[in-house]
Amino acid sequence: MAEDDSTQPPERRTWLDRIGSMLSGEPSTREDLVELLRDAQSDGLIAADTLRMMEGAIAVSDLTVGDVMIPRAQMVALSADEPFLELLKDVVESGHSRFPVHGEDRDEILGILLAKDLLRGVVADGGPGSVRELLRPAVLIPESKKLNVLLREFRQSRNHMAIVIDEYGGVAGLVTIEDVLEQIVGDIDDEHDEAENPEEMIAAQADGQFVVDALTPIDDFNERFGADFDDDEYDTIGGLVTAAIGHLPEAGEELTLGRFSFRVARADARRLHALHLSIHADH
Repeated sequence: MAEDDSTQPPERRTWLDRIGSMLSGEPSTREDLVELLRDAQSDGLIAADTLRMMEGAIAVSDLTVGDVMIPRAQMVALSADEPFLELLKDVVESGHSRFPVHGEDRDEILGILLAKDLLRGVVADGGPGSVRELLRPAVLIPESKKLNVLLREFRQSRNHMAIVIDEYGGVAGLVTIEDVLEQIVGDIDDEHDEAENPEEMIAAQADGQFVVDALTPIDDFNERFGADFDDDEYDTIGGLVTAAIGHLPEAGEELTLGRFSFRVARADARRLHALHLSIHADH
């Protein structure tokens, strides 16, 4: 006769049991759903990165544009009265691809300028006499708009930028589709973003250990710690450790190479992310 599972202590219920109880009519909340997803990740059914994206997608519906917008003071906006070459210089220095363009009053947003449209205007024979002719319509939205609603509107309209307006009708900031997506998938770096500072990829801890980003170049690691690891086959310390372990490691796995002891701090189904490092004195 099968054992009655009803006597099983609540703390031993699996995430499947909890899903079953939720579907059987018990009240469900967003917090319940997040707890189930975390249980699924703990049981190895979904990767840590997948869990973070799911949590981000759930959280987006609670966030507003005001929570993620680039404030007015940090906006890179262009003046419609600047000459083409001056505008081009500003565009190159910023590294962005879309820019709000204003008139004499910075609250007067005339439209959005795409860098590729400006380039065409500069090189075209008999091109437009004013940047105003290159502008695309600006989308104006309130700070209170929900991010999930904005993401849907971005997808439907194929716009990638919106100007955020405050309660008085002035410019409060701007928001891009990248700002919204980063709430789901995490930071998105492109070729214009600042490169990682090697010092920030190796962080000293109070107990004398270090946290090392797995993407730290082996050359940087060697220089920092006076090591002599070979970088002929692998570029990063994460690649070196993964090869030495012999498989994609999981959190908690340990490896000692000479005077360096590594313990996997974070990893998912695709790659190693961070390592704890202890250094032993030379004998």
